[in-house]
Amino acid sequence: MAAKTPVANQIRRLRFESGEMSQKALAEAVGVTRQTIVAIENAKYAPSLELAFLIARRFDKPLEEVFWYQDTDAPKGS
Repeated sequence: MAAKTPVANQIRRLRFESGEMSQKALAEAVGVTRQTIVAIENAKYAPSLELAFLIARRFDKPLEEVFWYQDTDAPKGS
């Protein structure tokens, strides 16, 4: 089983807010496979910076509203 990446996202929510866009439709819009979108949504794969920008642009959102880094090594309370 693949480890989760610390890059989190809200692609699933954004797809549904965009008229229930399918994973396949998003994949075709940004030039990747549906399996790539599945892996990104499930935090099994961190997209390249270029792909992250393409996905954010597809939803007309700033990059940081679609993706963020979950720092698992940060001390609690900081």
